[in-house]
Amino acid sequence: MRKNIKFLAVILIMVPITLFGQKINKGQLLKDIQYLSSEELEGRKPLSEGSLKARSYIKERFASLEMSSQYPDYTQYFDFQNRREGKLYENAANIIGFIPGSESDKLFVVMAHYDHLGRQGDNILFGADDNASGTAAVLAIAAYFSENRPSHSMMFVALDAEEMGHQGAKALVEDFPFSLDQVVLNINMDMISRNDDNEIYAVGTYHSPFLKPLISEVSDGRNPALIFGHDEPSLGRNDWTRASDHAQFHDRGVPFIYFGVEDHKDYHKPTDTFENIQPEFYIDAVVLILDIIIALDKGLLLSEEK
Repeated sequence: MRKNIKFLAVILIMVPITLFGQKINKGQLLKDIQYLSSEELEGRKPLSEGSLKARSYIKERFASLEMSSQYPDYTQYFDFQNRREGKLYENAANIIGFIPGSESDKLFVVMAHYDHLGRQGDNILFGADDNASGTAAVLAIAAYFSENRPSHSMMFVALDAEEMGHQGAKALVEDFPFSLDQVVLNINMDMISRNDDNEIYAVGTYHSPFLKPLISEVSDGRNPALIFGHDEPSLGRNDWTRASDHAQFHDRGVPFIYFGVEDHKDYHKPTDTFENIQPEFYIDAVVLILDIIIALDKGLLLSEEK
């Protein structure tokens, strides 16, 4: 695919765009984010009881979609050392489902981290936007493609331990079940359920400009407004190239698009709750992201055939 990048600017614009995003189950999407950010899950800190419940919930949803996996029981276990706590975490877990493509042996990796910060004293950091929102979106997008087979194979990943230094993503790329050269595109979602300005960012086209024309065409005039940026080295701390798990794919030369919003007043606070998400914004954002993935799935296939 990377050898054919020069064809994409023309080919992607030629791809007819059909919007299927309305086929997501909006009620299930909201149910998923509500449960994942509930008091019962206690902020989903890795290895906590709440984290184990989140794992089980995601695995059950993957199984209900009849997805396969390259890992037993959908689970990739890994260990890591948290230097800040001086603690070894054993058997942290990424949850991974797979849908084979109909026309290509290459694949998309669609992912979000399901962990958050757990408890802070007597307070629970619920992590509704960060990142129950992305995790529930992975489930919704997987549900769509389980009924509408994609051209490319698609791996759906709920990553653990992002908040401790992208540990789940590091484990994934280090023990990836395919050659990383087979990965056409990494899609990462991290904080997508609220924004007072009705905006969401698509980060990564600075590094992979061939992706921009089709994303622009799909997103034009849509809600929320999609903005490109936060991906140039000159921006310093406002460069989000390494802000979340997609960094591990970027470091290995895999094109990525990271969907996320600007930080809000409840970021990493106990007030990041389900009650404070913006349901209409969230549903529209997931529909938009799904439509973009559908279009890229078709558009990138054409480039591979050249």
